[in-house]
Amino acid sequence: MNIDKRTPYGGIDISMEAVASVAGGAASECYGVVGLAPRTRSLSDQVYSLLGNEEYAKGIVCRKVKKGYEIDVFLLCAYGVKLPEVCSEVQKKVKYDLEKTFGMKFAAVNVYVQDIKEAA
Repeated sequence: MNIDKRTPYGGIDISMEAVASVAGGAASECYGVVGLAPRTRSLSDQVYSLLGNEEYAKGIVCRKVKKGYEIDVFLLCAYGVKLPEVCSEVQKKVKYDLEKTFGMKFAAVNVYVQDIKEAA
């Protein structure tokens, strides 16, 4: 699935991998975020997360709704941080970076904390 955007100069096709890359990069920069977690916790996903093989597409889900596009971010948070503040900051930063990068509005950014880990 791609996002189609029309401009006076022509059409732009934005892939979901591009959206996931921008959203994942923005979320990873926030304080209290250890990394992104896969949406489903299969054995191979757990091995990848332990080895540090970070793929933003696995921790970000983008879907089209009536009002536009919604982004789901699945996080690994650090132990000892205030989760509501971390989630709020991730929502703000991801939404700001997506809207600035792609020049379009996103309806919602939903944040899900999948696990809490000791920061290294």
